[in-house]
Amino acid sequence: MQFAKLQWNQQQPYSLDFDDVYYDSSNGLAETEYVFIQHNQLIERFTSLTKPTFTIIETGFGTGLNFFCAIQHFIDHTPANTTLRFISIERYPLQLDDFIKANQNWPMFSALIDALQTNYGQLKDGLNQFKLCDNRIQLDLWVSDVSECLPQLQTPAGAWFLDGFAPSKNSDMWSEKLFAEISRLSKPNTTFATFTSAGVVRRGLQAAGFKVDKVAGFGKKREMLSGYFFEQPS
Repeated sequence: MQFAKLQWNQQQPYSLDFDDVYYDSSNGLAETEYVFIQHNQLIERFTSLTKPTFTIIETGFGTGLNFFCAIQHFIDHTPANTTLRFISIERYPLQLDDFIKANQNWPMFSALIDALQTNYGQLKDGLNQFKLCDNRIQLDLWVSDVSECLPQLQTPAGAWFLDGFAPSKNSDMWSEKLFAEISRLSKPNTTFATFTSAGVVRRGLQAAGFKVDKVAGFGKKREMLSGYFFEQPS
């Protein structure tokens, strides 16, 4: 297993592997709320959830911030008999000490972070499964390359968190194969959100059957993409 190589800038983790930040340096939590929660309409969808399970698939677990934010909203807004399956893929996971340090910034998630870090130090290559919140949350954390992992999945997403580093920094991930697998693992009205507005991502998602909207980005980022799946490409 290859762990992430980090540099710390005033308690903010910076990836030396990809020469990029993990989240907005001014307010990473607000960025997650805006990009992934708001633009997947998750609070509204959680509040009106009628099916027993909701699935989110994420490309790039990183520090886990998106995961902690999503499950807190799920617990706060869904009936007690529902479960969230959160499938996340990370090629270079943080070492346990870095994971703990990165998440000291989010005391509001301290109970969730503590519950996960108990087992986080036992990560292995491939699939790692964890259950939290009285088994209402199932995390499938794949330590793997996205191109190797996604073809193994069979559960369609209700929402996609297309995270990971920018296409200019991580071009291998944002490939035609990625978009084809996203299409295969989507159903009508599956939503997506991503911090990037890069043309390669917009065109790839459109070709994969998604309605793609370019909207205002968070903070200093001028634009981002969000949308929903409506048809299998011909």
